[in-house]
Amino acid sequence: MFARTNRLTLRPAWPEDAPTLAQAIGHEVVTRMLMRVPFPYDVADAEAFCTLPRGPHEPRFLIEAHDGRAPTLIGGIAIDDLGGGDMLFGYWLTPSAWGRGYATEAGHAVVAMARHALPIDRLTAWHFTDNPASGAVLRKLGFRATGGTMMKTSVARREPAAATGYALDLAEEDRPTMRIAA
Repeated sequence: MFARTNRLTLRPAWPEDAPTLAQAIGHEVVTRMLMRVPFPYDVADAEAFCTLPRGPHEPRFLIEAHDGRAPTLIGGIAIDDLGGGDMLFGYWLTPSAWGRGYATEAGHAVVAMARHALPIDRLTAWHFTDNPASGAVLRKLGFRATGGTMMKTSVARREPAAATGYALDLAEEDRPTMRIAA
């Protein structure tokens, strides 16, 4: 699957993306906000990610910005099937892309894909409480806090940290189907 917005292209990761991916995500300030990404993050980690299998209902994209210049890898966004019907929405951006609305723009595209083209009725998400900007993005996308905090782990952090959970109900009685190219 691919998606295109005004300023972004969302596309699968390819093996040749590994060096650029390692550079984009390889910031401690980024990796410590993610569950499974180590710090330091090197090309071998990126190569392993680029070859990960994914299920048919698990969109996993790199985010490329193309607003007025050559496409630049600036982040990633995905929906992961955690089993038991729990579909986890997550994203990251490289620090030079922060504050430009890219996460919200990419998020709208993936939420629309989940709502109209995938058999997903509910998305869950969370963010570490020391990353309030991520919570602002989730709320702009229509996610609602589920209440309270929980302790979450991150490979890049030394200890579990407090996180806030969110959910987005996608089920609608008359949900129209949207054809997509795969």
